[in-house]
Amino acid sequence: MPKLWNETIDAHRAAVRAAVLDTTAALVAEHGLTSVTMSRIAKDSGIGRATLYKYFPDVDSILLAWHERQISHHLDHLAKVRDQTEGAGERLEAVLRAFALISHTSRSHHDGDLAAFLHRDEQVNQAQRRLHGMVEALLAEGARTGAVRGDIAPAELASYCLHALTAAGDLPSKAAAHRLVAVTLAGLQPGPADAPEGSPPADGTGDSTPPPDHHGHHSAHDHHLDG
Repeated sequence: MPKLWNETIDAHRAAVRAAVLDTTAALVAEHGLTSVTMSRIAKDSGIGRATLYKYFPDVDSILLAWHERQISHHLDHLAKVRDQTEGAGERLEAVLRAFALISHTSRSHHDGDLAAFLHRDEQVNQAQRRLHGMVEALLAEGARTGAVRGDIAPAELASYCLHALTAAGDLPSKAAAHRLVAVTLAGLQPGPADAPEGSPPADGTGDSTPPPDHHGHHSAHDHHLDG
């Protein structure tokens, strides 16, 4: 079979699959998980039931495939945000802010039944491990450069950040989600014990340089609390 023909068939199958996933997600959002049937999905997708069954055996399998696609998109987005940002502290903030907005947007679109169903998906556990590893690496980098406190293990701080920012799903607005990020970042700020080696003591002993403003490290994030 010619390569072009194969590519055309693959593209068609991918388009049908994407249409089924999008249609199912929209139906569940509008009518609830228990009201969606294969017949309705086929009708709204513009395909026959027999064709739909060639792609998926039931509604659950469609929802799991949709969820896998969503998770993949979210992780790819976070990796892109990380890779496009310069500076250890800036990278960490950008990724945490993007995660908080994902949490805010995603949770608000899920009814109770769907959220409970998706929570059982093994993809969730795999995604959580990947996300935790990404944030842990950013925190470790930040600790090495002095942008993040070094008195707590990066793995522990990563759990703290992710648990805190998952709560963005229960907040009423994006502005509130941004404020939550600011509070979370404040808890990551380095203390006197985290000063880079060779820095003058905070009390100024042995150096005529005046001590730094104790509150100066908060200024970079204070503006996020205004929204």
